[in-house]
Amino acid sequence: MKLFIVTVGHKMPDWIITGFNEYAKRMPREAKIELLEIKPEPRTTGKNTQQIMEAEAQRILAALPPNCRRIALDERGAQPTTKQLAAQMQDWRGEGRDVAFIIGGADGLHDTVKQSAQQLMALSALTLPHAFVRVLLAEQLYRAYSLLHNHPYHRE
Repeated sequence: MKLFIVTVGHKMPDWIITGFNEYAKRMPREAKIELLEIKPEPRTTGKNTQQIMEAEAQRILAALPPNCRRIALDERGAQPTTKQLAAQMQDWRGEGRDVAFIIGGADGLHDTVKQSAQQLMALSALTLPHAFVRVLLAEQLYRAYSLLHNHPYHRE
């Protein structure tokens, strides 16, 4: 199973790149995390927010690996605990499909992306910095994997 983090945004600060890479490199071969960055729609084109989100949605949908489980990150999604995320990860491995976590741009995800997803998930009820979400998600995926394999990283 490969875990994809599909996110609108590029040219991240070094601390974001370092944080993401740290958790991605900790993952074993059988649960690799791969980052797919989608170029944001320029804000200088005169398009309104809806049009910007539509353009980004087209890029996101085109970048998704075929037949993957799609999980859209959205503030209205379910907020799993780490244990619940680990249980879901176990189920996903059993399905034998790759999993793509989709992070929208500055304005969020267009409804077409959310409707194409099998699941909506929220990482927190807090408003998080857009770039930080990829780091937090990579850490939680590593933590969930660690929990499944009784690795001492996760403590209760």
